[in-house]
Amino acid sequence: MILSIDTTSEWGSIALTERDEPLEEIEIHSPDGFGHVLFPELRQLLDRHGVSVEAIHCFAAASGPGSFTGVRVGLSAAKGLAEATGKKMVAVSNLRALASFGSAPLRAVALDARRGEIYGAVYDDRLHLVAPESVIKLEDWLRTLPARGFEFILADNIPVDSSAAVVRPPRALAAAIGRIAWREFESGRAADPAAIDANYVRRSDAELFWKDPVTRSPSK
Repeated sequence: MILSIDTTSEWGSIALTERDEPLEEIEIHSPDGFGHVLFPELRQLLDRHGVSVEAIHCFAAASGPGSFTGVRVGLSAAKGLAEATGKKMVAVSNLRALASFGSAPLRAVALDARRGEIYGAVYDDRLHLVAPESVIKLEDWLRTLPARGFEFILADNIPVDSSAAVVRPPRALAAAIGRIAWREFESGRAADPAAIDANYVRRSDAELFWKDPVTRSPSK
């Protein structure tokens, strides 16, 4: 069994998956963060299925990109549960999870990064990266895509004017994360939770303006 968590935006989700079949997925809307609601929701989910946390074989979490605080909350929760139970963990990129909703050989995936930008990437039908994940303006990203032979998978109602097929994925990603995590676990690629890190793609404002002397705002 896989217990998976996504708290990377205000629309989060959790799921309990047996192998690659979701037993239940719950969408959680929490605009003020997930720290106060996540563990009660996880406990209720496990209780409804009569499953103890010790019975979970692998824990999974969305690793980003998304809200910096939200990414940390979900990853920290999954890492804590994995460490407490001595189990392995899988971190799954939100963009890879979105790509799993496609059906074409190539899948151009994007979600809103705010500030007039998107997080974008291209995956193949095995959910392997073909073009790297990046934060970029939508029009610039569109110019990097192949002329044909792919479909869009676009979250957050990102608009495109294109003849390519467009898939609008659901907000809840936890079950998709659980399915991907199961394949990673079965292939021996689940990791020690201490080795798991976030996938921010874009550095936080604190890092950009206080740690990098090149981009730091000049003092007045």
